[in-house]
Parts: sequence; C-alpha cells; structure tokens
Amino acid sequence: MIQRFIELGEGYSDIYELLELARANRHRLSGLFALHTVKNGQAVTSCVVVLHPTDPGDFQPLYICREGIPNPYVKPNKRFELFTQLANELGMEIIHMEVKPSTFFAEIDLYYQHLIGIMRMNRFILPLQ
Repeated sequence: MIQRFIELGEGYSDIYELLELARANRHRLSGLFALHTVKNGQAVTSCVVVLHPTDPGDFQPLYICREGIPNPYVKPNKRFELFTQLANELGMEIIHMEVKPSTFFAEIDLYYQHLIGIMRMNRFILPLQ
C-alpha cells in the first residue's frame, strides 16, 4: 500500500478545495485531522482529509493544507470553522494532534514520513503492508 500526503497549499483559498474533496469522496472518507504546531513563533494548524485506499491500486491519499491556518484554540478563525462544519455535516470527529513543525525537518518528505508514522502507530491509518 502506498500512503502519500498531497499538499493543496497552506489553507488560504485551497481550504475550499479540501472541503470539496471530502464532500465529493464522502463514500471513501476515512478521517479528518487537525495537526497543531508552532511554526516560526506562530500557533498554526494543518487540516488533513484522509481517504480509504483505492481498489485496485492500494493508494491512500492524505490531502493536507499545511500550517497556514491559525490554531483555532489560540485565534478562532473562519477557515477552521468551515472544517468543523464539514465534520458535523459528514458525521465525523476531527482528530486533533500536536506535532512538530515542518521546519524541524531537513526536507518536507521527511516531515510527511514522520506524520505517516505517527498516524500508523496510533492506528488512524492502515499499517505498512
């Protein structure tokens, strides 16, 4: 199985694409995540939509708007409210996690591998097969 993050942007106008991806693929929706961190002194959040793997192909996409939305617990904002409304509309819970910022890693691919490892370890996504 291949599990890969697909970055849409930082959560400005691309948050709307993330919301539409979840709605259009509600039959494949596996989970909604809010990854909270502090990046360059700012409390920010990444919103993630995880879909079930394709059949055939065993490809599991994790769509992300990376570290561009203010942390809603520090600074409430409309973009995260829209993500919360999506969760309510689809009958899903948002899983909140505290993670290291992407700037902690030498390459963005290492950051995404780190996140996949955390999600696998907590059984939020399927283990390596």
